[in-house]
Amino acid sequence: MDYDPAWPELFEQLRSRIWAAVNDAAISIEHVGSTSVPSLAAKPIIDLTVVVDTEAGVPLVIERLAALGYVHQGNLGIDGREAFDSPHRRPAHHLYVCARGNLGLVNHLALRDYLRTHADAARAYGDLKRRLASRFPHDIDRYVQGKTGAILDILREAGVPPEGLDAIARANRK
Repeated sequence: MDYDPAWPELFEQLRSRIWAAVNDAAISIEHVGSTSVPSLAAKPIIDLTVVVDTEAGVPLVIERLAALGYVHQGNLGIDGREAFDSPHRRPAHHLYVCARGNLGLVNHLALRDYLRTHADAARAYGDLKRRLASRFPHDIDRYVQGKTGAILDILREAGVPPEGLDAIARANRK
């Protein structure tokens, strides 16, 4: 769907509830994914990543999120990125935990920051996402695979090192 200017506020509502539980164990909560890029078409699902200083901080954050009702789902195939299922369906969101410097986090932030500062790239990426959503309305795997080349191109432009690109390619191979 078209960008919704309410998405940053929805992120903030989620962030403040989560931050209250993890603020002594985490260093930030980042708004990532397409809803974090003004003007970018996106699925209306807010992506948040709780950032901890080191991997050693992940278990405590997992425990704190469980107290809020989040269910740890493991890394779902992306090393160092822990995913959670939320009992709070509204607003719709995906929640992750990563250590600072983790490739999954570095890639998310690089993609977000590049698209925020390169309107033409954001527009082209949004157009691709719309075409893929139309072509694969019920096949999320094909949709994601269809975006992979564009994401890799954007990350190369953003200066992501080869190991970061390899991580994306591996995660999206089926």
